[in-house]
Amino acid sequence: MNTDLQRFIEKFQPNKFKLMAQGVEIRGAVDLHNAMKEARMLIERFQLSLTVNHNAEMLSYQGFEVNLLSVKDVEAA
Repeated sequence: MNTDLQRFIEKFQPNKFKLMAQGVEIRGAVDLHNAMKEARMLIERFQLSLTVNHNAEMLSYQGFEVNLLSVKDVEAA
């Protein structure tokens, strides 16, 4: 597992998450908006090479993804 991703999981301490090839899927967030905001703040504070992603499909299980930044994402920043 990527060290940035591991550090994020340790600090965020999600109740439910699923490891994926390029990150983790956080599930069951009671307050989805604030959970995503907190995730973004952690990423920024610890300068992790991660990004928060969310789409309408994930609303059904109150979830979002935290993924590794791709080379393309890093070059664009």
